[in-house]
Amino acid sequence: MTEVNENPVSTDAPAEMPGTQTPTGIQISDLQTILNIIDLASSRGAFRANELTQVGQIADKLGTFLRGLAEQEKAKQEAEGTAEAPANAPAPAEASAPAEEKKE
Repeated sequence: MTEVNENPVSTDAPAEMPGTQTPTGIQISDLQTILNIIDLASSRGAFRANELTQVGQIADKLGTFLRGLAEQEKAKQEAEGTAEAPANAPAPAEASAPAEEKKE
């Protein structure tokens, strides 16, 4: 006689815990990894001479994009840091060139 299992075992991926999300799409760290892969591959001679221009242009665009994101994040953190500073705290001194003496 054959028994029927009413609780079949699932071969699907395990269910995620409630409240957790798996990142989808490309993350900034993925873009940095791609740039590192391009650099590594070019240093090992993975590209032909006639391909280097295109590869270099893409690597330059990606590097510029990542630097821009880093600068935006730094500016955002600095803005949040100054916004969170207490009102009675002394303002940070700004760096400036020394004043030139007047010669008469």
